[in-house]
Amino acid sequence: MTESGTHHPVLLNEVLESLALRPDGNYLDGTFGRGGHARAILERLGPGGRLYAMDKDPQAVQTAIRRFGEDSRFHFRRASFARLEEWMRAMGMAGRLSGVLFDLGVSSPQFDDPQRGFSFQSDGPLDMRMDPDAGVSAADWLAAADEKEIARVIKDYGEERFARRIARAIVSSRVKAPLRTTAQLAELVAAAVPGRERHKHPATRTFQAIRIHINHELEDLQAGLRQAADVLQPRGRLVVISFHSLEDRCVKHFMRDQSRGEQLPPEIPVRGEPVPGPLRIVGKARRPGADEIARNPRARSATLRVAERAA
Repeated sequence: MTESGTHHPVLLNEVLESLALRPDGNYLDGTFGRGGHARAILERLGPGGRLYAMDKDPQAVQTAIRRFGEDSRFHFRRASFARLEEWMRAMGMAGRLSGVLFDLGVSSPQFDDPQRGFSFQSDGPLDMRMDPDAGVSAADWLAAADEKEIARVIKDYGEERFARRIARAIVSSRVKAPLRTTAQLAELVAAAVPGRERHKHPATRTFQAIRIHINHELEDLQAGLRQAADVLQPRGRLVVISFHSLEDRCVKHFMRDQSRGEQLPPEIPVRGEPVPGPLRIVGKARRPGADEIARNPRARSATLRVAERAA
C-alpha cells in the first residue's frame, strides 16, 4: 500500500490491466489508503460503473470524502476488508463484483507520520495501529505480553533469528521503565542483535512483526481473500499486491488452493481428474520494473498476483 507524497500508487498500470476494467463494472478497493488506485479506476469507469472502497484508517476517510465525496459512483466504508462480504451483501453486490483489489501493508503517509509509530526513522509514540481507535497499541502490548509470546511474534511474523534475545531484552528493559517510543524500541533491538545486515536496520524485522500482530494483518488477509472470492461474479478478478514474504505466501497459497478445488484429507484417495476450484490463477506474479523502483524505492518489494472467478 505504498504511495509517496507525490502519490504514485504501486504497480498502477499492472493493476488496471489485471482488473480488466469495464466502464460499467462494479469494483471494490479494499485498501483505499490515499486513493491512488481508486482515482485511476474511477477515471476509467462510465456513468454505470461503481467503485466501493474500504479502509480502517480515519485519515483515509477524510481523503475519500475530500477527493471523491461528490462522485455518485463512489461508495466508502470505514472498516477492515475482513468485513467486506458483510458490506457487499448489505449493498446488494455479493456475487456481482467485477474486481477486488487489495494493496497490502502500510501506506507511505502512515509510515512517514512519526505519530503513528510505524517507523524507527523518526521518533514517535510506539503505537503501530492502522486504526488508532481500536485495539491495543504496540507499547501497551509490549508492556503486558510475556517473554515467550513476544519471542513467538517476532520469530513468526518477523522471521527474526534473534527473536528470543530481543524478547529477553524487552522484558528486562520494561522492569526499569516501559517502552513508549519508536526510538527506544529501535535502540534496544539494535543493542540486542549481534552484527549488522547491509542496508537493513537491525530493528526492521521486529517492527514488522509487532505491526502485523497488533493489526491482525495475516488473519484479516485470510478472511478478506476468502470473502473476496465469494463476492466476485463469474470472470471477476481478484488482484493482490503484497510487500513481504509472509503476505505473498498467504496470497500464493490461497490462490493455488482455490484453483485446485476443495482440499481432501490425505487419507481419502482422489479418483479421476481433480475438480477445478472456484478461482483460476491468471498469469505469473508481477513485480515493479527498474523505472518504477527509481521513482518510488518503496515499491521494490511489491509482488502482484491475480486470480479470476470461474465462469
